[in-house]
Amino acid sequence: MIYDVVVVGGGPAGATAAEDLARSGVSVALLDRAGRIKPCGGAIPPRLMQDFDIGEEQLLTKVTTARMISPTGRRVDIPIENGYVGMVDRKDFDPFLRDRAREAGADYFEGTFLKITREGGHPEIHYRDKASSEPRSIEAKLVIGADGAKSRVALAEVKDAEKVPLVFAYHEIISAPPKTDIYNPERCDVVYDGAISPDFYGWVFPHGSTTSVGMGTEDPDVSLKEATAALRRASGLEDCETIRKEGAPIPLRPMDRWDNGKDLVLAGDAAGVVAPSSGEGIYYAMMGGRVAATAAAACLASGRVNDLKLARKLFMGENKMVFRVLRSMQDAYYKSDERRERFVSLCHDVDVQRLTFEAYMNKKLVRARPMAHIKIGIKNLAHLTGLVKPEHI
Repeated sequence: MIYDVVVVGGGPAGATAAEDLARSGVSVALLDRAGRIKPCGGAIPPRLMQDFDIGEEQLLTKVTTARMISPTGRRVDIPIENGYVGMVDRKDFDPFLRDRAREAGADYFEGTFLKITREGGHPEIHYRDKASSEPRSIEAKLVIGADGAKSRVALAEVKDAEKVPLVFAYHEIISAPPKTDIYNPERCDVVYDGAISPDFYGWVFPHGSTTSVGMGTEDPDVSLKEATAALRRASGLEDCETIRKEGAPIPLRPMDRWDNGKDLVLAGDAAGVVAPSSGEGIYYAMMGGRVAATAAAACLASGRVNDLKLARKLFMGENKMVFRVLRSMQDAYYKSDERRERFVSLCHDVDVQRLTFEAYMNKKLVRARPMAHIKIGIKNLAHLTGLVKPEHI
């Protein structure tokens, strides 16, 4: 059988692409390397739940507050007004998405991607079958590469894929302690401290009966496990039972090109779609899967390989400005503890809090309050130039 599309990778991007294609009547195969769990805080905003029909039964808990913690221990609590952020565990959420793709009609294969050949005119995806360890292959008209950061599909097929900068993330899933003065099961803690991460942040995210504690950094000399141990000590979580440990690279910026110009397009982390500054990836991965499916369906219908470019065009048309602003924030405030201290102080501002969470919840920059934007711009400049001392906010 020659499938219309083979999707390589069964995370949020690949599973979403496979489900969308199957529901549209396209014959699709989903190839996934089973057993991999990506380190992830697990936060999903209401926009994701709405756009991708995710019910509340998938949530482990609902977070109503975000706490920003500075290098000096300054704590700024930001309430999530008129809503919540849902928390999931990728251990359960990713299989749920794969099951939905299968129920929609996608054929599912478990195995490890090896290579793509084209001797028969169509792409032939070679993989090692998980059950038998034997090499096998699937033939298709088009391929969607959704196999994560450092994507083997991207490295083999798309120019400059190796140039995408990466943050290395690590977390530990631990048994959640009871609520204390330090730990709140309805609050996400984000730790901006160079002792934990010199260029990103650490996190403590509740998952109901468990908690995700982790950090990320671009610096290869930083010990991820030692930094996470320090974060657990600082958060009063040192004695909690450790259930599992996971690490993986996370891309820092979208690739300039997502297709190979003939029969393949990328999605999710493989295309570099993780939000700068926040590191948020689940929503953008699923949106990346959706636009890749749209581009593949358009290409199949028209026969024009240029339609594969629709994936990046649609995604960046919706998110380019948000990514640009978040990148500017990361470049401005993550360079030193002095800058991180100022960033947390800036988060104390009510206008910053409201606009930040409106943008996060709805996935777009909010233009409803122009004066708030002007005030934030002035305050931001004052902090970056050192005109305002952090303790004065």
